[in-house]
Amino acid sequence: MRVAIIGSGPAGFYAAEALLRRTDEVVQVDMFDRLPTPYGLVRAGVAPDHQNIKAVTRVYEKTSARPEFRFFGNVRLGKDLTVEDLRRHYNQIVYAVGNEADRRMGIPGEGMPRCTPATVFIGWYNGHPDYRHAQIDLSVPRVAVVGNGNVAVDAARILLRSPAELEKTDIAAHALAALRNSQVHEVYILGRRGPEQAAFTPVELKELGEMEGVDPVVAPEDLADCASVEPGSQQDKNLKILQSFAARERGRDTKKLHLRFRVSPTEVLADADGKVCGLKLEKNSIETQAGGSTVARGTGEFEMLEVGMVLPAIGFSLDPIDGVPYDEAARIVANEDGRVVDPVSRAVVANEYVVGWARTGPRGLIGSHKAASAHVVAHMAADGLGLSARELPPRDAIADLLRKRGVQFISFEDWKRLDDVEVSRGERRAAPRDKIVDVEAMLALLGQR
Repeated sequence: MRVAIIGSGPAGFYAAEALLRRTDEVVQVDMFDRLPTPYGLVRAGVAPDHQNIKAVTRVYEKTSARPEFRFFGNVRLGKDLTVEDLRRHYNQIVYAVGNEADRRMGIPGEGMPRCTPATVFIGWYNGHPDYRHAQIDLSVPRVAVVGNGNVAVDAARILLRSPAELEKTDIAAHALAALRNSQVHEVYILGRRGPEQAAFTPVELKELGEMEGVDPVVAPEDLADCASVEPGSQQDKNLKILQSFAARERGRDTKKLHLRFRVSPTEVLADADGKVCGLKLEKNSIETQAGGSTVARGTGEFEMLEVGMVLPAIGFSLDPIDGVPYDEAARIVANEDGRVVDPVSRAVVANEYVVGWARTGPRGLIGSHKAASAHVVAHMAADGLGLSARELPPRDAIADLLRKRGVQFISFEDWKRLDDVEVSRGERRAAPRDKIVDVEAMLALLGQR
């Protein structure tokens, strides 16, 4: 059985591991990624000051060492290979392409300078090649981060960390240089619903109170009239942490991190130069609907928040890929429980599957993908009986096809060479690595350009 996995993030690697562990059939896995580097979200999304989370790549390295596994980096589906190419060369296809696009606020002024999606900011400081030239202006004193999830918390934390803390991480060198000269000393995290509905995890929230020289600020009135929560739940733990922040004495001469709730941006305000100078916020009331879900309703009461930059962090979505069925409403690969379907008829597309955020949208921590990917692989095993009898081109034919098209693909051995260089470069500042952020530079280092 030969399987193609498109995307080399956590969900893709967990799917590969589950496939290669099958005992009922010998499985060969070819993993493709549009970048020369593997690991997806772990490399380009996890905050650089969370090195313990990045250690999960050791597990993925063990998967990559299996003889039945091959990695093809610097290969873009829809450009270098088509879905039809994959169907000819593989028995089954798994889409593990994540959510690389950002969701927009949809309010006036959103596109002006210094209103930058969190996806861009995170990619910039993580050294993602797509965002290495992003214009991040840190000459402003106050920044608003819109959203109440872990991504918003990550963005705020990186803005307020001291350079001494950051230089010992794998933050991109260009971002470290910019943050050394940052004028940002005050950050607002804005949530449209109440603190009891916030999506950040207690571990991430608690960390905000442990940063060097940063004072977390929560107004006691924001914690009043909260809905009841289950004792010991994530929401309960979050509320207790927020209550501890509200009770703290405010430090002097420290950076400030304000956590605000029940407010929604309605307009990004511009100064005379057309750059962000503030946010118009509407205060919300929280209504409980039938079934227990909550919704934020605007009250018609507004305030102006003076900030020089806005980072919307309200979610991620999948950009359409040529040939891959797309669910326009959910902005994911159209699927039913991991089986790809036609977005209109909902008929199953035989032998094609999806895992990770491309399947569900942006929810779940990295570790949760292991069981979720194994669940989809169980469908693949059930659906794949007899498929291995189908005659395919030789296994090396896909590499020959890429060479014929002039695609300079990167093997996992090539990646390890890049990895060694990055680690060596990082030693100069006592960091885990200093990332190469330019694809052309990666290819040149490998002698392919």
